[in-house]
Amino acid sequence: MQNKNKNLQKTLDYYYNQRNSVSEVTSDKPDPILIAKKYSDEYISLICALFSYGNVKSIVKFLSSLDYSFDEAINDKYYRFQNTKDVQQFFVSIIRLKNIDSIESIFYSGYKKEHNILDGLLKLITTLYSLNDYKSRGYSFLIGKMPTKKLIGESTYKRWNMYFRWMVRDDNIDLGLWKNIDKKDLIMPLDVHTFNISKKMGLLTRDRYDLYSSVLLTQKLKEFDIKDPVKYDFSLYRLGQERVSL
Repeated sequence: MQNKNKNLQKTLDYYYNQRNSVSEVTSDKPDPILIAKKYSDEYISLICALFSYGNVKSIVKFLSSLDYSFDEAINDKYYRFQNTKDVQQFFVSIIRLKNIDSIESIFYSGYKKEHNILDGLLKLITTLYSLNDYKSRGYSFLIGKMPTKKLIGESTYKRWNMYFRWMVRDDNIDLGLWKNIDKKDLIMPLDVHTFNISKKMGLLTRDRYDLYSSVLLTQKLKEFDIKDPVKYDFSLYRLGQERVSL
């Protein structure tokens, strides 16, 4: 087991170092963080993260088409499960959020007591819903359900956990805009690519795709870097996305 973990450590660190490069996020290798980095703003980054589902080229194309000045109404924009009104009302909510506090401060008010990411997430989602009484399936899909601590059968909250990674971590990929959250508390943003490659590598043995698997994967990665387990997320995602043979 010890030798297996040492070999896995070498593999994980090799791919992290290989992928931790600005050349990994370009127009030829698109990723939603490409648009987030252009603005380096926590509100715009949240928009980029929450629309990050589906084909990555379509995501980046949509995000590139948006007006992030917040000075004009968003017209004639829609994306997959969100119609034009959903997109408009989401921007209304983000503008109202900007007017009350920083996203980091709101998140921190939930997180600080137990250093629990899910408590911070609950505070953010609760705040967003409180700012706008608009309701639709597309709008609710974008923001997500209220998280609980049951974990099993719960959404992985991939887009939110990816956003937290962007905000908290600071390397050649992530933005590191937040300063009060400890990166050791982050939860892996589990999507299908990361889920499949993690099972293939033996990092995850559970077959169910839910928040509990996200937490289990995070705990496993702490064996390789207890202070920054989520640093492996981007490289694992790319390996899964590219279907690399290990």
